[in-house]
Amino acid sequence: MRFVPLAVSALALAMPAAAYAQATPATPAGQEALEILKEAIEVPTVAGRGNVPKLAEKLTARLVAAGFDPKDISFTPVEGTDTGYFIVRYPGKDRKAKPVVVNVHLDVVEAKPEDWERDPFTAVVENGYVFGRGASDNKGDTAMMLAAVMKLKRSGWVPSRDLVLGISGDEETLMRSTAKLAEALKDAELVINGDGGGGELSNDFQPIVYSVQAAEKSYADFKLTVTDEGGHSSRPGSFNAIGAMSRALAKVDAYRFPPQLSPLTKAYWEGTAPNAPEDVAEAMVAFAADPNNTAAAERLSARPEYVGLVRTTCVPTMVNGGHAANALPQSVTANINCRIFPGTSRVQAGEILKQVIDDPRVTLEMMDDGSIESPESPLRKDMMDAITKAVHQRAPGLTVVPQMSAGASDSMYFRALGIPSYGVSAIFMRPDDEFAHGLNERLPIATIDPGVKQWETLLREILK
Repeated sequence: MRFVPLAVSALALAMPAAAYAQATPATPAGQEALEILKEAIEVPTVAGRGNVPKLAEKLTARLVAAGFDPKDISFTPVEGTDTGYFIVRYPGKDRKAKPVVVNVHLDVVEAKPEDWERDPFTAVVENGYVFGRGASDNKGDTAMMLAAVMKLKRSGWVPSRDLVLGISGDEETLMRSTAKLAEALKDAELVINGDGGGGELSNDFQPIVYSVQAAEKSYADFKLTVTDEGGHSSRPGSFNAIGAMSRALAKVDAYRFPPQLSPLTKAYWEGTAPNAPEDVAEAMVAFAADPNNTAAAERLSARPEYVGLVRTTCVPTMVNGGHAANALPQSVTANINCRIFPGTSRVQAGEILKQVIDDPRVTLEMMDDGSIESPESPLRKDMMDAITKAVHQRAPGLTVVPQMSAGASDSMYFRALGIPSYGVSAIFMRPDDEFAHGLNERLPIATIDPGVKQWETLLREILK
């Protein structure tokens, strides 16, 4: 899950766009992060291909070469899947203290080579970017984090307590490995998640805000089904399954859930507004003051980087129906994907959809999608202070605010166990460069050096 655009360094942010097109990282650690990223992109860790263990094996070799004891590294397959979870333990001074967990994921969503300008599973460095599936979600932060951890290991640094890298293998699908990983690490003090939050840039490379993901919307898939006896297409009746499904989907597509505001999203809007683009800054202030301000809600909803923070969203994503070109359809199914604002349960969202569709011949079923509901994480002072110091090293004075993620991440499983989790991605990127889950996914080279440094500083601070 990657969807929040982020920033670069204070120097890079002040430069024109041309100077942003960095050809290669300048530091050894940044160069190592790029090599890790390129290697990771070229292992297609898509569900069903069985490649997550292969990538874990390659990363294990790098970690051992950096000084990690092989006994502190393990990969555990998850029964009934072709994936598993990867744990790396960095021993600390106090072995009895609860560990700090860093969480990322190795899997990526599918990508069809014929649709891309470049092969999605060949890392291409071009025009200041690394192109490839997973470049931003989530192999970019994985690579920067690993480069920082290996640098710390080589330097002889010892954390105050154990640092555990807890890496899942199916975050993009059913999260079976995530559930097992969270259970295996349920004694954690806190979780630092590289797949959430981050610093937001305007399209002219100016910093807007750095967001710490402390909550996320609930994910839910609902299956709609319409069935009929069918028959010959030359004898249409008063009911057609595809027609009924079309009407249902049109209603869902047109429906807008009421705008909502929580203390966390209010803090995000207020903290983001001072440096936001002029066309939305006023709307942020107005919406934070009154979530019933329809004009402000619609202006924010018109921006892809903000739409998910305004309300619950439910959209049709898949349709399948009919069995022959010359036959009346006997069965039609469709998927509705919802991202549900905290305070509304998944069951409640399903009931609202039933009311919107208002057709007893359209059945609705909530699917087993691996998602669960989870609470917000408290904004711990030690964590927020450490994040702020790490961010200000690369973007002095940048506002740091809590944020609710519109997408789903592994954090939900840790939060559901009562373990606070914080999304702290070190990717700095503009909205125009955000292509996670889409075509031509890419990561700016310019974010790698400061990203590795951000991870290093954050870990040193929280584990000092």
